[in-house]
Amino acid sequence: MILNQRSQTTADQGNDSPGWERDLINKLALASLKEQRRARRWGIFFKLAFLAYLLLIPVLYLPVDISAPHSAENHTALVEIQGVIVENSDAGADQVISGLRAAFEDENTKGVVMRINSPGGSPVQAGYIFDEIIRLRDKYPDIPLYAVITDICASGGYYVAAAADRIYADESSLVGSIGVLINSFGFVDAMEKIGIERRLHTAGKHKGLLDPFSPEKPEEVSHLQSVLDELHQQFVHVVKQGRGDRLQGGEEELFNGLIWSGKQAMGLGLVDALGSSGYVAREVIGAEEIVDFTWKRDYLERLTERLGAAMAGALSVRFGLESPNLR
Repeated sequence: MILNQRSQTTADQGNDSPGWERDLINKLALASLKEQRRARRWGIFFKLAFLAYLLLIPVLYLPVDISAPHSAENHTALVEIQGVIVENSDAGADQVISGLRAAFEDENTKGVVMRINSPGGSPVQAGYIFDEIIRLRDKYPDIPLYAVITDICASGGYYVAAAADRIYADESSLVGSIGVLINSFGFVDAMEKIGIERRLHTAGKHKGLLDPFSPEKPEEVSHLQSVLDELHQQFVHVVKQGRGDRLQGGEEELFNGLIWSGKQAMGLGLVDALGSSGYVAREVIGAEEIVDFTWKRDYLERLTERLGAAMAGALSVRFGLESPNLR
């Protein structure tokens, strides 16, 4: 009887052993799974924190005040034209005109300063800006508009400046370049030397105009020159319209494409006087406070642009693609 009881106890212990091991394995598996989930959550947290850090960097460099410019006092309105005057750029017609309209429409604007630092650009975009300035001056005859040249105001930049009531510059500014150009290259002789034949098929006798791999045709050169001459005469007409009898010197001297220093340009009547935007606001307009009406990209556009530039810079450094710097 005792022997049978011991045998039964041993059998029961043997039957319980596999269940105990399974429980232990399940507990270990659950603990490991929880640890993996915890590690994954921390990984996601750190990734989000790093992303927030990347987003915060460009935000720190953005202006704190992103609202529309406003001043309760009489002020000088500033509109800047920086860079090449081409469509969809900060110096494009739509952008510049937007700033000019806002400046003239503000009831506390006593005068407008158009600060220009541009080597030129599209004659179409410059023409749009010129025409709008003339319209705004007619609509708001009591608000003067002055162009102030900083480093350079050449070609299309001067096209725009000519619409102002007066033009100011620094004595070292570069002014002028009243002309039109189209440039290209010719590879015909080089191709002949290395035995390359150009095969160009067109529908339209002159569709290959300006093709650098084909010989120039005299009639095409003549036609192209007529187009340039027409654009040049439009430019000359605009400058004469804006500057009038203030111009000193003959057409051959003024409109030959040369540039001059600000001091030289003043002697030719292309500039009225020397002075900065601060000088014009204080001494000419009589409203020392300057309010910037220059068109700016909205907050998200600037954030995206800065973030993209920051990431591109980081990648270029990471992969050794950075450009050499001249110091």
